[in-house]
Amino acid sequence: MAQESVYDLFSVRGRRALVTGGSAGLGRAMAEALVEGGAEVAIAARSDRLFDAADAMGAVALQVDLADRDQTKALVDRAVDALGGLDILVNNAGAQIRHPAEAFPLEDWDRVLAVNLDAVWILSQSAGRVMLAQGQGKIINIASLMSVFGGITIPAYAASKGGVAQLTKALANEWARHGINVNAIIPGYMATELNEALVDNPDREPLILSRIPAGRWGQPADLKGTVLFLASAASDYVHGTLIPVDGGYLGR
Repeated sequence: MAQESVYDLFSVRGRRALVTGGSAGLGRAMAEALVEGGAEVAIAARSDRLFDAADAMGAVALQVDLADRDQTKALVDRAVDALGGLDILVNNAGAQIRHPAEAFPLEDWDRVLAVNLDAVWILSQSAGRVMLAQGQGKIINIASLMSVFGGITIPAYAASKGGVAQLTKALANEWARHGINVNAIIPGYMATELNEALVDNPDREPLILSRIPAGRWGQPADLKGTVLFLASAASDYVHGTLIPVDGGYLGR
């Protein structure tokens, strides 16, 4: 039998992937990477721009509100039906709401936690059942610098992303022996809609940029290589890790 080439190690050809929050920003870039790598991809998002994004990249569109538990519980089954199975789950969708901690409304706390943590758990559990039955799978969570830091005026976001980091490790501990890799990416400061308030802030933006050794904000395309690594056989012995893609920010 011919020895597997290094190119085959990084291939996702024929794999079936679900990417949440895949209609824009980081999620769209990662979904595009998987499509370009030969995977069959379903992207899930709430807004109607989902359909144009799916058409542009040749993906399946699954509209969903991840703050709604019933819709979230049904999403993996919908993806399996659409793709004929599921090998890769990218938990990317996220919500961000800013208030001073003492004035943070409970309803905003609930929404951020529902999308950023509860949905990650529900989808991971559902996908895990599929992957356990087939003896293999890749779950890729999108953590945050706020999985490490506390942030300012974002207590719900920081709490949710800290939870994503620990959930990644907990699931890896249980499922690694069953051929399922659960890992997370820690994006740095990325020029996306979620960070518009920072990019446009004349006080904070220069401070953030001065701490990034790479000397620039990240772009969604900067995650393409990392998601392909974690989705492919190249990462088969990588479990429970949090990989920063941050221009060196955490090392400063």
